[in-house]
Amino acid sequence: MARREPRTYVPSPAVAASWPEGISGNTINGLGERTPRRASPFFWHPADQHPFGTLQGLASAGCRVNQAATDAFMAANTYPELEPVNPERADRTPEAWTTLARDFAQNNEADLFGAAPMQDHYIVQGYSVDEPNVILLGIAHDYEELKQVTDNRESGRGITEVGRQYARGTRTSYALANWIRRQGYMAKPFPGPRASSLLLIPPAIDAGLGELGKHGSLINRTYGSNLRLAGVTTDMPLSFDRPDDFGSDSFCTNCRVCMDACPPQAISEQKQWVRGVERWYVDFDKCIPFFADNAGCAICIAVCPWARPGVADNLLLKMARRREALALSEAAE
Repeated sequence: MARREPRTYVPSPAVAASWPEGISGNTINGLGERTPRRASPFFWHPADQHPFGTLQGLASAGCRVNQAATDAFMAANTYPELEPVNPERADRTPEAWTTLARDFAQNNEADLFGAAPMQDHYIVQGYSVDEPNVILLGIAHDYEELKQVTDNRESGRGITEVGRQYARGTRTSYALANWIRRQGYMAKPFPGPRASSLLLIPPAIDAGLGELGKHGSLINRTYGSNLRLAGVTTDMPLSFDRPDDFGSDSFCTNCRVCMDACPPQAISEQKQWVRGVERWYVDFDKCIPFFADNAGCAICIAVCPWARPGVADNLLLKMARRREALALSEAAE
């Protein structure tokens, strides 16, 4: 694959002026730290919880490029009422509840469903989550719309698609939370795009929805990175899923597609230490200014080979053959 020449991106005066002097978002995120800790409140949290509130305001306003995009994000941030928890609790096995919850979610706009026990590192510092379990929901993009990013402001098709699927995540997570509450169990929804107490990618990985990609987003074995996530915390008894190691992590090691397509060159070729975990990481200080200047961005997930419809099956076959060849080679040594 021929490498593209690096692009040159210079933040606009408005974005440059909004940057807090002497502060790096990478430091807040824990880049370079080898000791595990919870994530700090950051971008998409309330503006008084981090030093990038002004830039966050610019990025948020920039996504409302036209009426279609404005309507999409208004729907994403319009939450229905949560029903009271039914005092009469139904009694079923964890396996039965999981089957019923999965069926309900997938009949109410979710494309993927997974469950995991709550872990401390899923919870943002300074917040709390009382429920012992978390359900993760995957919501697939319309690829033809998503790949328009970043398009012109008159069209706004790509960013409108992002808002549209965030809205779907809002609807499906609230619908599932209310269904669980009707069964007599506590449930709280966590849709995008605004961050709250719960990180979504770490539990999504543990719940088998995919692996972390070089571009910092989830890669699912069916939908690739063509996804948005939502969550529901609950005390409903559930049977838990396992991580799905299908080979995308090793694929990313040898792939440069998202790196070469990233205008601000924010994607690293190597994994880095972040809050005690060596993983793929996207440079916040390079990524977010471009996001704010260009009415959002999802270029990296749109160009990812795993995102293109119909490609994942072939990639899975290639990865399986590669693993089989490696196993035979190791056995022969």
